Amino acid sequence: MNDEDPRESILTIENLRTYFHTRGSVVKAVDGIDLEVGAGEILGLVGESGSGKSVTALSIMRLIGSPGVIEDGRIVFKGTDLLELSENQMREVRGDKISMIFQDPATYLNPIMKVGRQIAEPLTLHRGLSRSEAKKRVLELMDVVGIPDPKQRIDDYPHQLSGGMRQRILIATALACQPDILIADEPTTALDVTIQAQILDLLRELQSSFGSSVILITHDLGVIAEMCERVVVMYAGKVMEVGDTEALLTDPKHPYTAALLESLPRLGEERDRLQVIPGSVPSAVTPPPGCRFHPRCAMAEEVCGLDLPGVLQLGDGRQVACHRWSKQAIGIW
Repeated sequence: MNDEDPRESILTIENLRTYFHTRGSVVKAVDGIDLEVGAGEILGLVGESGSGKSVTALSIMRLIGSPGVIEDGRIVFKGTDLLELSENQMREVRGDKISMIFQDPATYLNPIMKVGRQIAEPLTLHRGLSRSEAKKRVLELMDVVGIPDPKQRIDDYPHQLSGGMRQRILIATALACQPDILIADEPTTALDVTIQAQILDLLRELQSSFGSSVILITHDLGVIAEMCERVVVMYAGKVMEVGDTEALLTDPKHPYTAALLESLPRLGEERDRLQVIPGSVPSAVTPPPGCRFHPRCAMAEEVCGLDLPGVLQLGDGRQVACHRWSKQAIGIW
């Protein structure tokens, strides 16, 4: 965390680069990012599709599969660099100290295994619970996440549950060992609005009860505003801006953050058309030189297309990677 924030950091990412080596090209999905997660905080990762949010999460979990490679950087969890651990050592962390809720339960739940057994797996693997002890804990977890009639549902298969219930099973599984960090990757994407609200309320209540840090990945700034204390704005594999959620959403410093906010409908405000950000997210194979956002930025100047901006500390925990602010800092913009 920054010097002005007394909260202890539980996870620090430094210069993380995760690339995918395809035939004849290299996809730079995450290209040199730094971020910190405070103990007990809810941190939001926001950005358009292709910004590198999910790859960042999978890198933390060390679940980058071939042809992906974590090329460089450090992921320091409680003083230990996860990238230096063996796979066996990482298995002891994954699902125990750090857990992840994936965005598509249908993909990540085993269709031929009863949901109770799936929740019990981390308990038997990491806690060594007996079958009867694990079942008791599973019933408690199913009750905590709002599964009705757990004694009946414990023997159900995923296809017998609704989308919202399947998502709750994933949450129960992720929370089984009371992890220090819970990563939620678009946990409400496939759910209707009412169920989305229930899942978000559940995550907030569970974070408060368990005291876990939460990394909430989403493209929805409304969810960020409702759930998160701080937010990291990503674009094309880079961090554009970091700050307290309320301050960042009311006074964005990076043109990309401002453009994202301008593209949202506002309650009580009539518009003929919503603002759109021109163009599209650049290719991660051949990103533009300089600032990744400069081809779409209404405020871009010549330097923006030439030099990659460094991250400027603005105080109060605000960080921004923009030449405009670098120039303002030395009084030439």
